Amino acid sequence: MSKISEGEKLIPINIEDEMKSSYIDYSMSVIVSRALPDVRDGLKPVHRRVLYGMYQLGLFSKSQYKKSARIVGEVLGKYHPHGDISVYDTMVRMAQNWSLRYPLVDGQGNFGSLDADPPAAMRYTEVRMEKISEEMLLDIQKETVDMKLNFDDSLEEPTILPTRIPNLIINGSSGIAVGMATNIPPHNIKETIKAIFAYIDNNNNLSVEKIIKYIKAPDFPTGGIIYGYDGVKKALCTGRGRIILRAKVHFEEIDGRKCIIVNEIPYQVNKSDMISKTIELIKEGRIEGIYQIRDESDRKGLRIVYVLKQNTNSNIILNKLFQFTSLQIYFNVNIIALVNGKPEQLNIKDLIKNFVDHRHDVIIKRTKYELKKYKHRIHILIGFLKILNHLDIMIQLIRKSKNRNEACGELIKKFDISDDQSKSVLDLRLQSLTTLEQENIKKEYKELNNKIKFLKEVLSKYSVRTKIIKEELLEIQKKYQDPRRTQIDHYGREVNMEDLIENEQVVLTISKAGYIKRTSLSEYKRQGRGGIGNRGAITKESDYFKHLLIATNHQYLLLFTEKGKCFWLRVYEIPEGSKISKGRAIQNIINLQKDDKVNAYILTGNISDKKYVKDYYVMMVTKKGIIKKTSLEHYSRPRKYGINAIVIRKGDSLLEAILTKGNGHVFIALNKGRIIRFSEKKVRATGRNSSGVIGLTVKDDMTIGMICVDKRDKGQLLVVSEKGFGKRSNLKDYRLTNRGGKGIKTINITKKTGNLISIQYVSEEDDLMIIKKSGVMIRIPISDIRIMGRATQGVRLVYLKENDAIADVAKVYKTIID
Repeated sequence: MSKISEGEKLIPINIEDEMKSSYIDYSMSVIVSRALPDVRDGLKPVHRRVLYGMYQLGLFSKSQYKKSARIVGEVLGKYHPHGDISVYDTMVRMAQNWSLRYPLVDGQGNFGSLDADPPAAMRYTEVRMEKISEEMLLDIQKETVDMKLNFDDSLEEPTILPTRIPNLIINGSSGIAVGMATNIPPHNIKETIKAIFAYIDNNNNLSVEKIIKYIKAPDFPTGGIIYGYDGVKKALCTGRGRIILRAKVHFEEIDGRKCIIVNEIPYQVNKSDMISKTIELIKEGRIEGIYQIRDESDRKGLRIVYVLKQNTNSNIILNKLFQFTSLQIYFNVNIIALVNGKPEQLNIKDLIKNFVDHRHDVIIKRTKYELKKYKHRIHILIGFLKILNHLDIMIQLIRKSKNRNEACGELIKKFDISDDQSKSVLDLRLQSLTTLEQENIKKEYKELNNKIKFLKEVLSKYSVRTKIIKEELLEIQKKYQDPRRTQIDHYGREVNMEDLIENEQVVLTISKAGYIKRTSLSEYKRQGRGGIGNRGAITKESDYFKHLLIATNHQYLLLFTEKGKCFWLRVYEIPEGSKISKGRAIQNIINLQKDDKVNAYILTGNISDKKYVKDYYVMMVTKKGIIKKTSLEHYSRPRKYGINAIVIRKGDSLLEAILTKGNGHVFIALNKGRIIRFSEKKVRATGRNSSGVIGLTVKDDMTIGMICVDKRDKGQLLVVSEKGFGKRSNLKDYRLTNRGGKGIKTINITKKTGNLISIQYVSEEDDLMIIKKSGVMIRIPISDIRIMGRATQGVRLVYLKENDAIADVAKVYKTIID
């Protein structure tokens, strides 16, 4: 330890207390002096010093440009004792029309680009103030703002600027302090001024909800689209919120290829980085379908071209670009600014209030300055008027005086005037003694009295000051208003999985052992009746595909188990597989009990749509012919572990579930070839926890299927047996009876045909998908199948090898035929 010098003493301190105190001092210095803007002029100290330095150098909008290095040196040497890079970088950003909505510096030379290219060195670039910056410094010489000493106490600098423009609202600000950050978006000046007018007109009592009718949303310098309005409303009302900002795009066809054209990108996005990262995503296979990316931007504007591969869905690719690249960003609004030197969280109303209060303060100080100036001038004019009526006496007194001081004294004694008045009289030119000039002095005296009267009114009446504020803002609006650049899509939402997956037609296949997959319908081509089909999935000898459904990727799939539970899936959530793949076990997708299995499936529309679910019912039937009807609304809120759909009686199991509208005719078929038809109204709708009523009498056979048909439909009933025979019959061949009967014959069951396995309602334009237990599938037109009577055995639909049989049949609707 070094020795203590004479006169010095050692003061012990607590290191913890010293660290706390020092850190608080440091953090407050960063918050107040570097990172956060003042709510009144929207500037941080470095921005304010740059503008004041240019003002002192006389670099106005109509002046000649001066080297940036000159301004940087001026600011560093007089006001901002920090690095020159910080000052120059600030000035560069103030000149970039893609960084500020209303640039404050007029730059000449290379000031960077949207690709984040660095600006030229400060010795090469030149600057001057933009016209709008002059509005921020106007009246500063009229003692409108407080001044403080600079870092070495040799000069004074303003603590705030007397801005006429609401700079913090129209240009925004961003900065990271200690323990807090600010990120304020820019807004359109015309919308902002209209909101201020409305605020003033409502006696400063306008609600935030009404203010946002004028300031609709942020307006970014690079344009783009604000996607969705909830985040905007929250941000403007609370000061915090997340805004979805998208690029502005359109589609073109260039050289026979579809192209996505980007003309505007989100705020603060680096264009070249965005393109390079997109290329990486393409190489990684996360974005498919893009053939080439070209940057065709030039001085006329931005243009990025995404050339797409043939036979690709441009909307799906665009959604993937929004999801994975900076074509869509989240702008996190956090409005924190200094209010009376302290950081505060503010909403849009608070910003307007503080700006209006600042303008009142500036006008009061300006008025006091002008009043003081005019009163002094009036005082001088009174002296003139006293003496001008006695010019000869005044001239004689001056001629007799030895010097200026003696003349002043004589004038004071003779005419009873002040020292200032006497000196001003002596400074009068001879031309001022003419009759015309004397009249001008009287006229000026009268005009100044009127001005003083008005200025006193300004000081005493709040309403007069608000009128001045509005007049000045109206002038600002006329000078600088421009159209909104950023569009607003009020109904936009975040990209979800549905937007990234094409809503194509798919085939869902489920095996007897419980494996499920989806395959594009385009993989299955039409064949004629009696064909052998295409190879399906490779399955174990003990397994085969039992169910087949035709769906679209965006549909909802309700899965019903034999024990009466219901589960919920989106079709695109089902693993994709080729025709020959096995699929994935259902129990690995849903929380299925080990002793339960899925027996029935329903494809629905959007079950989140309240109107949709109220219009439909779920009709279920068990193997023993018990039928039940429940509103689809009861199945619109699925749970992770499923919900109860029906109470299954002992020895029975759920067989089938279909979607109905509640006013059709129900057909239930038995494996021995019998079928019953009755009105759906015979089945009363019940809740999920009921067991149902008898639909068909079952003895030594079992139920194999159910359909529901509108009584006005004119299609046919298709039946298929397990050995590949089938036929169509007219609906009128089946008489309407009461539920609970034995039914009538629908097909002649023989050893050759095998038992009945499927019934379908079809029309001429539909196709039929048939799957064999061997895994082979065939797709044939319904029109190839003859219409025959009820009691016949039908015709051969598909050729079967020995020991093979039909596993399931599905209808391909006419709306999704290739």
